[in-house]
Amino acid sequence: MKQFLNIIIKLGSIDRRYIFILVGLSVLIPLIRPINIPIRATNQSQDVFDALDALTPNSKVLVSFEYGPSTKPEIHPMSMGVLRKLFSDGHKVYATALWPDGIFMSVEALDQTEEEYSLEYGVDYVNLGFKPGNEAVVKGVAADIRTMYTSDTRGNHIDNIPMMDGINNVADFDFVFSLSAGYPGTKEWVQYACDPHDIPMSTGCTSIQVTEVLPYVEAGQVKGILAGMPGAAEFEKLVNIPGEATGMMAAQSFAHLVIVAFIIFGNITYFLKRRSDKKSLGEK
Repeated sequence: MKQFLNIIIKLGSIDRRYIFILVGLSVLIPLIRPINIPIRATNQSQDVFDALDALTPNSKVLVSFEYGPSTKPEIHPMSMGVLRKLFSDGHKVYATALWPDGIFMSVEALDQTEEEYSLEYGVDYVNLGFKPGNEAVVKGVAADIRTMYTSDTRGNHIDNIPMMDGINNVADFDFVFSLSAGYPGTKEWVQYACDPHDIPMSTGCTSIQVTEVLPYVEAGQVKGILAGMPGAAEFEKLVNIPGEATGMMAAQSFAHLVIVAFIIFGNITYFLKRRSDKKSLGEK
């Protein structure tokens, strides 16, 4: 028994580099080989799914990309989840970007889903791209989208795009979804477009932005909210298509377990060593 305790005490002084390696592996392995961990959707994520699920087939949905590379790990997985849900249910997607980097995020997401669902550009989806002006763009879409956007990201004139027939302002959309990392974003869509024209909307945003958006959710102006990476993972679970967020949540969970295990083990070895030192002093 004494020999076993001595081994435990020695392990307590293990080189920290081995700890770093173990923590690194706990993050890397689930990312390389995604592990299906139990994920329970919150009410807010369920509300988002229910709102999209309630749309009638062939609904016209405006999806606004308001994030860039710095917030891509949080929001891009939910972008993919939302687009997959919309396209699998047979809806038409109209993409816009209130952020300059949002156009790159939208192109990447739409190119991937186009390949997955064999979509036809101009018939199943259209990308109107980025326009500077912040909330002025939202007001423009609410009033006259054809004045704000005369062509799409591919240089096609609005009048030559089949999907744009009958689309003149935000009132012609059945739903708006804001993928937001800050200003301009969800709040501007609520204040200047969706609420005044009574258009249902929902949102996915960074974890730090949730407190700003929750009052609109509680007031019924926004149908649920996907909150950061956990919200993205929950939505992937709801649509039954595991993606990047599920893998990242698994990596995060395993890393936390390893760190907590080392904290507990370190405290145990500390008290064992202190008791052993006291016994050694007593013997002397």
